[in-house]
Amino acid sequence: MQLYMLKLVRITAMRMRKKANLPSKLCPCCLRPFVWRKKWEKVWNEVKYCSERCRSASKGRAC
Repeated sequence: MQLYMLKLVRITAMRMRKKANLPSKLCPCCLRPFVWRKKWEKVWNEVKYCSERCRSASKGRAC
């Protein structure tokens, strides 16, 4: 049982480390970093803003 739990902890820890290797960008509106998401997989080069809020704010006024 302890061996199983130890393996489970190691597997979980390995998954968490992989997220640190994801590409990131800076949002031009709020200047906060944002990280790659699965839904942006095909359009990552076109993604400029971290959220809909920043995207819509940039259209109405300069951030």
